[in-house]
Amino acid sequence: MSFRFPRSTPAEQQVDATGVQAFLDTVEAAADLEPHSLMIVRRGSVVAEGWWAPYSADRVHLLYSLSKSFTSTAVGLAAAEGLLDLDDPLVSYFPEFDAEITDPRSRAIRLRHVASMASGHRQEMIEAARRADPDEPIRGFLLSPPEEEPGSVFAYNQPCTYALAAVVQRRSGMRLTEYLRPRLFDPLGIGEVGWQRDARSRELGFSGLHARTEDIAKLGQLYLQGGVWQGEQLLPAEWVREATRSHVATTAWPTVDWQQGYGFQFWQSRHGFRGDGAYGQFCLVLPEQEAVVAITSATIDMQALLDAVWAHLLPALGAADGPTDPVADELLAKRLRSLTLAPVAGSATPPGGLDRWTDQPFAVPAAADAVRLVDAVRLLGGEAEPRLELTTPTGILTAPIGIDRWTVTERPAPMACSGGWLDDDTFRAEVIMLDTPHRLLLSCRLPERVAEVGWREPPLHGLPLAEMRSGGGWT
Repeated sequence: MSFRFPRSTPAEQQVDATGVQAFLDTVEAAADLEPHSLMIVRRGSVVAEGWWAPYSADRVHLLYSLSKSFTSTAVGLAAAEGLLDLDDPLVSYFPEFDAEITDPRSRAIRLRHVASMASGHRQEMIEAARRADPDEPIRGFLLSPPEEEPGSVFAYNQPCTYALAAVVQRRSGMRLTEYLRPRLFDPLGIGEVGWQRDARSRELGFSGLHARTEDIAKLGQLYLQGGVWQGEQLLPAEWVREATRSHVATTAWPTVDWQQGYGFQFWQSRHGFRGDGAYGQFCLVLPEQEAVVAITSATIDMQALLDAVWAHLLPALGAADGPTDPVADELLAKRLRSLTLAPVAGSATPPGGLDRWTDQPFAVPAAADAVRLVDAVRLLGGEAEPRLELTTPTGILTAPIGIDRWTVTERPAPMACSGGWLDDDTFRAEVIMLDTPHRLLLSCRLPERVAEVGWREPPLHGLPLAEMRSGGGWT
């Protein structure tokens, strides 16, 4: 089934276009906020949407922990089908571990506890679970006894969601994407997506989903509508209520929008509730405003991004029956069509010519504290068609270099590249891995003939460059 949101002007849905402009001004002016996309849905219609080139509407984007809210939805559907019960002990779904799990608190962990990040552990347990059992994280998790009674304390804990995802996959006999395809993705008109798998071929659940901005907005709209989609109760209303209310206090978190409580893989916010992922992937559901805001970005200051939403978008969505301004609507639409990330500023050729740059590769010095991404960098081609060649531990990647613009290549991973010469001895380039929030920064220097390579914001999953794409779980 194909579904695409209807489009509307801000004025038609009583949205103040100047407030959206103010939001754009704020996020574009902030050096530590890098927006990739924005979609605002009010009363079921898209009133504003834009992608900062080279990102685009048709591309999937790594959602990081926003994946958890999709996993939560799978759990709600599976519970409705009788495949699982939230009051069951987690260990009951893995009887092969039963004899080994002797700690009373580990045995008392129920599905509702892991759904609300309240397993009784005081901290993130992913590394401890892997140490306890590198091959089966759930066994490792259950072998790591909680310090507190399950249900009593909150700790953001990846094995909790991993366990939920594993239960759905075990009981359904399908990967998450396969299970969700007829139950969620097809009814909502969500196209091809990818979900990263682990060595056991399980889709991670807690992270790794690649989807489009409109797919994020559709999930938010489903929850805004109480689980109803096009007149059908697609997701039980009781699940929506339970998943989006606070089950455990989160007041110990240092930032205000993470202190409002946690549901079943959804956060409470100062306004409404949300799913979110690292580096600023957001699905904001605002019942009072009858609105959903979907955002993808690359920032470590996620609170600043939410602050900008509350300062500018929330008042813009608060317009009920006030005056409308068609001119402001058109100015906003024009701006949204022309959004772009700034390309690298530099010259097309070095003052002394290309010969010294293209005859030999640039070595990348080893860093003792970093994963080896690139072994060498080479500049290829002439002034008309310059190319960047990256020799990595798993192969060679080549990308055309855009001068004062972004150029895009799709294989082996979607990349956009921009570069130029800062002076006769320095070439700089940036490579955006387009299925992710991440950007690689490169600088080549003469006469040392060395290259510095590093991330603007480092990925949380240690994948080779060629694997930084959607494709680990195609549906």
